[in-house]
Amino acid sequence: MKQSLNIGLNQSLKLTPQLTQSIRLLAMSTIELEAELSSLLDANPLLERESDQQVEEDLPLGQDEPAEVGDVEVEIIDDSLDLEGFDESADWAETSAGSNQGDEDEGLERNGQQSSLVDDLRAQVALLPLTPRQQALAAVLIDALDADGYLRAPIEDLLAALPDSWHAQPAELDVVRQYILHLDPPGVCARTLGECLAAQLEQGDAPAALRALALKLVREYLEQLPRLDTLKVAYRLGCKEADLKAAIQLIRSLNPKPGNSEDRLASEYIVPDLIARKINGRWRVTLTQSTIPALCINRHYERMAAESRGDTGTYLRGQLQEARWLMKSLQQRGDTLIRVGECILREQGAFLDYGPEALRPLTLKQIAEEVGLHESTISRATLRKYMATPRGVFELKRFFSSGVNTDGGGEASATAVQAMIRKLIEAEDRSKPLSDQVLAELLKKDGVQVARRTVAKYREAINIPSSSERCRL
Repeated sequence: MKQSLNIGLNQSLKLTPQLTQSIRLLAMSTIELEAELSSLLDANPLLERESDQQVEEDLPLGQDEPAEVGDVEVEIIDDSLDLEGFDESADWAETSAGSNQGDEDEGLERNGQQSSLVDDLRAQVALLPLTPRQQALAAVLIDALDADGYLRAPIEDLLAALPDSWHAQPAELDVVRQYILHLDPPGVCARTLGECLAAQLEQGDAPAALRALALKLVREYLEQLPRLDTLKVAYRLGCKEADLKAAIQLIRSLNPKPGNSEDRLASEYIVPDLIARKINGRWRVTLTQSTIPALCINRHYERMAAESRGDTGTYLRGQLQEARWLMKSLQQRGDTLIRVGECILREQGAFLDYGPEALRPLTLKQIAEEVGLHESTISRATLRKYMATPRGVFELKRFFSSGVNTDGGGEASATAVQAMIRKLIEAEDRSKPLSDQVLAELLKKDGVQVARRTVAKYREAINIPSSSERCRL
């Protein structure tokens, strides 16, 4: 073995700060973007919101107005966002960390932040017309709730935990419990499932006659409900079988675990990034105002950056460059979203016209080829981005679906097939539910070739029970 010196050339991908920032911003949802911008605005004196910009009193007459980023200019800069084959694992971790900043934004709820049931109930109890003693008893009851929101501890144990000087009685404690039972969420602090469901029915907005029937079922037939002979019970109660079934359906819509932590995750507000409108017979897409943050450069600090020397000048010029990069990255983000949204509408316009059954098979690769960007870029552009349409607000990922062969030689999207399965099941005879095999045969008659196993998979994906379970229900 011996040492030697060799000279060679090789190529490697280097990420500039601007490119890294563009990638991060493109992958963010609108809410995450707002949080990120709040953090950047606090850190960069050269950058400010247009609404916050105030003209300095000592500006000379004729001074130019602050530079604005109001509307998105269509300036295609593909190479700054498209990274074919780029391994972004390290950068993605950076993106995830950065996107969680700014949780203190005004009026914004972050997904995954669990609101405390105990705190919510205490706040509501404080507004009730209760005596200080009753307020204290309410606090004891709330602290004794289990994870599902039930009061399973024996009343005797609760009374034993109170000071002897209180001389509290079970009836007194139950009066306070009834107040809590009808707070939000209704049914919390119940001692039994029937009591929980009854409290929800009493506060529901269903027709009075339907609620009364449902309450009677809850109080007299709750345990028999899964296997109830609706014809016999309807005759016994002197009501129509259809009304009885409607009451059963109302009961099934209630929440048997009102305090369940999984049901109390604070929802993330969905802020649409794009708006779809039909203009002159064609679907058009535009950016929402929240997707185009109105930012501007602070002219006062910009002049200081040009005139200052030394460390101050270096710092201000660096911040000015970062502010310009950010504004350009936001422009590129908006342009990319527009291009992707327009392409999706060209492919899936029939979905907006006719519904889920008209959804065509579509992949990220197809969109990437049409707009001339890499598949990973399209993935970022559709991640947690939403489009407001006349049919509702949909995540962009909703428009993508795999294909199923049809007799005509084409393909139907998996989502369209799921919609067809749902439609067939909704129209079935409830006493003789359609099996997966029968559903597959009916779909075949409509020209869609799917196996029984595929029907079962799609049925489970849209949370529809099997035929045997539907029959029992």
